[in-house]
Amino acid sequence: MLIGVPKEIKNHEYRVGLTPGSVRELGHFGHSVIVESGAGIGSGFSDEQYRQAGARVESKVEAIFERADMIVKVKEPQPNECKMLRKGQVLFTYLHLAPDPLQAQLLQESGCIAIAYETVTSARGHLPLLAPMSEVAGRMAVQAGAHCLEKAAGGRGVLLGGVPGVVAGDVVIIGGGVVGSNAIRVAVGMEANVTVLDKSIQRLKELDDQFSSRLTTIYSTNDAIEHYLTNADLVIGAVLVPGAAAPQLIKKDILKKMRPGSVLVDVAIDQGGCAETSRATTHLDPTYVVDGVVHYCVANMPGAVARTSTLALNNATLPFVIKLAQGYKKALLDDVHLLNGLNVCHGHITHTAVAAALNQPYVDPKTLLV
Repeated sequence: MLIGVPKEIKNHEYRVGLTPGSVRELGHFGHSVIVESGAGIGSGFSDEQYRQAGARVESKVEAIFERADMIVKVKEPQPNECKMLRKGQVLFTYLHLAPDPLQAQLLQESGCIAIAYETVTSARGHLPLLAPMSEVAGRMAVQAGAHCLEKAAGGRGVLLGGVPGVVAGDVVIIGGGVVGSNAIRVAVGMEANVTVLDKSIQRLKELDDQFSSRLTTIYSTNDAIEHYLTNADLVIGAVLVPGAAAPQLIKKDILKKMRPGSVLVDVAIDQGGCAETSRATTHLDPTYVVDGVVHYCVANMPGAVARTSTLALNNATLPFVIKLAQGYKKALLDDVHLLNGLNVCHGHITHTAVAAALNQPYVDPKTLLV
């Protein structure tokens, strides 16, 4: 199979779909790779490194979409990229379709087979291709939030760890999954006062066992969210419903009660955000203020640490790329967890949560892969 790797064009997105090491590995299985010139520069990989790994480097992105049997990317295709996709072509990338009806429509019109990293599952019920970027985003969320709390950045002027004689900052994390647990790790390391809210008692117990007295665990209710957010310096939204739009747990009325200069980092923004006031921002212009609260809602946070993110992502995606390259129909039908990643196929929505979020009919993907 010929696999195409275009350069990412989303604002300040520096990751790349395949590393030279991944290209070399695919070559061992008899597959060829065509890479757009400059695609790996942001992650520290030169065109020459791709050539040495066996890839063909192409200057025109149109040629990649025309020739490749499968396109491997990082972020969701932008409208002009969607229009270059063709019927029967496989697209393997993050999609986040629930809050993006235009992208869904364009993918349907293309007739491609669009497989989303974020809905591929594992036997343990996890999301193995979302996890590495969630780990990065969770750790970055505290780092970004700490910067936004600085007075020059519009914040309250609070140092999360405090100093002797001065109380530490209060960090509230909504959601104790992969993003939340990694945010906890960094916030606790910075010696902040950290509280996590989650609906799962089992998950709260696991976090309590892991962090002990350094973490306060609270069962999440509307009342609890209002109480703890009102007294927070930094709030991190880390909620996820696989494939679906994020629940908007932070209402405007709650936001108005928060401390002036406090910060909300909404990591759930890829799926629409968990606050009523959240809207996607970019690394170029990452924040805005609503009711005195600084909002950081960058939709591709891990893109800022592109080399780390690209290497971590490739570690997770490469085995699936190899499976799909051997024959996507067989790969999908033989692996129910990979099949769960199929969001759009031959013009139809093939993921139940995505279909519900977009108010479109769901079509069983097995009926389209025969």
